[in-house]
Amino acid sequence: MVTRTSALDATVRALGAEMGEWNNMAVAFSFPNDPHLEHNAIRENLGMWDTSALTKIQLRGPDALAAADYLVTRDMTRIKVGQSAYCPILKDDGHFCDDAIIFHVAEDHFLVASAIGPSYQLLQDYAHNRDLSVELDENVHIITLQGPNSIDFLETLSNADLRSLPFCHQLHTTLGGRKMMVSRTGYSGERGYELFMGADVVVEVWQELMQLGQAFGLRPISFGGLEMVHIESGLMAYGAEATEQNTPWEVDMGWAVSRDKGDFRGKQAVFELEGKEKVKFFGIVADHDDVVEHGAKLSINGQIVGHVTTPAYSRRLGKSLALVHLVPSAAIEGTVLELKGPGIQCRATAAPIPFVDPKRERLHAI
Repeated sequence: MVTRTSALDATVRALGAEMGEWNNMAVAFSFPNDPHLEHNAIRENLGMWDTSALTKIQLRGPDALAAADYLVTRDMTRIKVGQSAYCPILKDDGHFCDDAIIFHVAEDHFLVASAIGPSYQLLQDYAHNRDLSVELDENVHIITLQGPNSIDFLETLSNADLRSLPFCHQLHTTLGGRKMMVSRTGYSGERGYELFMGADVVVEVWQELMQLGQAFGLRPISFGGLEMVHIESGLMAYGAEATEQNTPWEVDMGWAVSRDKGDFRGKQAVFELEGKEKVKFFGIVADHDDVVEHGAKLSINGQIVGHVTTPAYSRRLGKSLALVHLVPSAAIEGTVLELKGPGIQCRATAAPIPFVDPKRERLHAI
């Protein structure tokens, strides 16, 4: 149900976007062009999209750090002002209920940008009888710029030293005379930035970026174009690759579970579940010339060993790819699988992820 509206809604619709709902907001599911052109723009030049549908939560007060640290599995005491961290958020039983990037904006001030889970309610509950303000902030809007040309483009608009900004760091600056926070984060696997600003300036900024970005190959990006990129880059999406049935150990996020921090939601349960993984987050290459089906079953000798979580066809690679859940014994490179969905039956081969840039060198490029 659409209950929230981005200030960029009319601007994106004017580009011919076919809209759909995500996190109670209308977002661009497609544009009237070949989505593979959007894919190419992110990989080769520059893509831009509205990410304002994320849930934005402002944490302020002396207990803000304690609130952020208890909410997530990572040790937030190590995330200094000007840094951010991608974090799993767990239920008491050690399984996922959300994920978020948490930005340490200033002393006693964090911005939580979460997905479709209950983070806001969890933080409100934590704030009871504590010196903490928890504010759902619909004024903050986010324009995402991703691709190898992102830094060259932004350097023409800001005097800040953005090129030296490391991954998962942010700073406050102005672009075109408009104040904003620029973060070196994003959901593409490529070098990129997210621009945080108020609703009062976001339309002007978008229009200016669209105009000036043409010289850098900029294209507006839809969910359809972005899906190809996130699958190639092996990026997990909460609600698809991670659900309330999964633990961090099952989706290769053990690195984000701190073993030496204090208490956090689901701490005891998640460590008790380590080593008891029922599935493993993996990839497949299907012997098919198009996109395979969401939820298609994967089997070996007639025994089901997994299913497709998110599929896409990569014209760049000439392959039908998918992110999948497999039982651990089948999640081995080269394992031959039978894929079967309502309308497709074909062979598939298990493959490690990411499919491109396995060392994440583009993401962390200097």
